[in-house]
Amino acid sequence: MSVDPAAEVHPTAVIAPGASVAAGCRIGPYCVIGPEVALAAGVLLHSHVVVDGVTRIGEATEIWPFASVGGAPQDLKYQGERTELIIGARNRIREYATLSPGTAAGGGVTRVGDDNLLMMSIHVGHDCMVGSGVILVNHATLSGHVTVEDNVILGGLSAVHQFCRIGRGAMIGGMAGVVADVIPYGMVVGERARLAGLNLVGLKRRGVERATIHGLRAAYGEIFEAAGGATLQERAAAVAAARADNALVREVAGFITADSARSFLTPG
Repeated sequence: MSVDPAAEVHPTAVIAPGASVAAGCRIGPYCVIGPEVALAAGVLLHSHVVVDGVTRIGEATEIWPFASVGGAPQDLKYQGERTELIIGARNRIREYATLSPGTAAGGGVTRVGDDNLLMMSIHVGHDCMVGSGVILVNHATLSGHVTVEDNVILGGLSAVHQFCRIGRGAMIGGMAGVVADVIPYGMVVGERARLAGLNLVGLKRRGVERATIHGLRAAYGEIFEAAGGATLQERAAAVAAARADNALVREVAGFITADSARSFLTPG
């Protein structure tokens, strides 16, 4: 066990031999830390937090009571193999959240970026890749193998099917069931989710120029609303070539033309 002398550990906390706790960490009452856990400087566990498995938690991440981080993945194929959960810096992980490590079949790693807000009772399943600046609202659920890019918001009680990709800056409405890929900056609504335009509010909040947004809106119409026999990928490629000066259009088109295990959400 390696606990830095500058760390504060409540006497009721249990830290297994082999764990690493860096300077400035604060470990609250009744927390349990497993033998292969590494906490970077300034991590705060409020109380009753369980961190297990091969788990790395980045600087200044804060975890609230009754969260379970790094426990065995909820996958019947998992047979106890050594897999990892890597969480970045300055994340806020609220009460009853669960975050699972990877599985051997899925690459062995679940990864969460920096500066995310993971609210009460969210679930990040095995082998997920979550970017930075993401918000998972209460009870939002990511199945295994989901990719969530930067600055995505998932509304309360939403759920994402295995192997789906959620593109950068997308907004998923509350209680939506996402069963296909969501384009970057897409707005998604509905019990069985459908694409409902672009996340214009999110784009404006990030200071995207008006002309760039207008170009993206026009490209959205050309990709999803144009008549004709071309496939979605063919339309996306054509729009990217025609609007090569717009970085957001190129990003959306590249997302659509990339390899994927799922189809795409389209307007209902």
